Amino acid sequence: MGKKMQKRKLGNSNLEVSTLGLGCMGMSFSYGPPGDKHEMIALIRKAVELGVSFFDTAEVYGAFTNEELVGEALAPFREEVVIATKFGFKIQDGKQAGLNSRPEHIKKVAEASLKRLKIEVIDLFYQHRVDPGVPIEDVAGAVKELIQEGKVKHFGLSEAGVHTIRRAHAVQPVTALQSEYSLWTRQPEAEVLPALEELGIGFVPFSPLGKGFLTGKMNENTRFDSTDFRNILPRFTPEALKANQSLVDLLGKVAVKKNATPAQIALAWLLAQKPWIVPIPGTTKLNRLQENIGAAAIELTPDDLREIESASLKIKVEGARYPENIERMTGL
Repeated sequence: MGKKMQKRKLGNSNLEVSTLGLGCMGMSFSYGPPGDKHEMIALIRKAVELGVSFFDTAEVYGAFTNEELVGEALAPFREEVVIATKFGFKIQDGKQAGLNSRPEHIKKVAEASLKRLKIEVIDLFYQHRVDPGVPIEDVAGAVKELIQEGKVKHFGLSEAGVHTIRRAHAVQPVTALQSEYSLWTRQPEAEVLPALEELGIGFVPFSPLGKGFLTGKMNENTRFDSTDFRNILPRFTPEALKANQSLVDLLGKVAVKKNATPAQIALAWLLAQKPWIVPIPGTTKLNRLQENIGAAAIELTPDDLREIESASLKIKVEGARYPENIERMTGL
């Protein structure tokens, strides 16, 4: 594999991570049946070997099983890796059951996550979704105390708006925001990215491949396993998959020129937006892991970026990200 992957810093925090991280959620739930545990451990360890040093999990993935998996897989490499996990949901009977970011709950989650991950300190602790029932100052204050106690190193937010980010950052500097961002989900560009730049906060796009769509491996005939949450997403109806195909065609055109794949161009496009953006594509397959990591070496020229930009502006993405009833509540 020749040279190790480059590193990037998440904002002004000096938290240095590999240019691409690994999202581990899909190894335990949401995209069809969970992967075989031994295979998933081998995959995570292979990622370390290939230069990935940034791993993303959450208590709600599984629930709980994903943190245990990540903890076991990364135990031999603790000094070399950055582990991010999340709080903010109420979990009942192993399922997500609404939001809970009350300070005492955050503290309990931190203790439980430390045990499951088998670590002494959580490198990056995100609020998984903004809880309208708890002032963000109280959330930031609780994490600040955990940082003072040495149980957490960095504070993050997920899917938060600019007003929330500013209020949190005033109490405890926010190291990273994790939100959905890709060529087919570009909402963060309007207000969020400029605010992050101003405040010196890093950005971690989840679903950087559009939950798999931007790999070019799906079309209107694609069917998902009954346990796959994409079945309920408006963007994954056959009509939307068909309508959105032109975005993949565009990536395919650029990919041919660059001797790359559509997925690699989608990731390289994200990396080219800002030097403090670190996407976390997830996968359960070794060949996809290697393909994603290959994106870090692809240089898109200003001309390539202009071509992608002008063509993508003409494409209207069909379908909402989530059904309206779960837009606020989902940690997927």
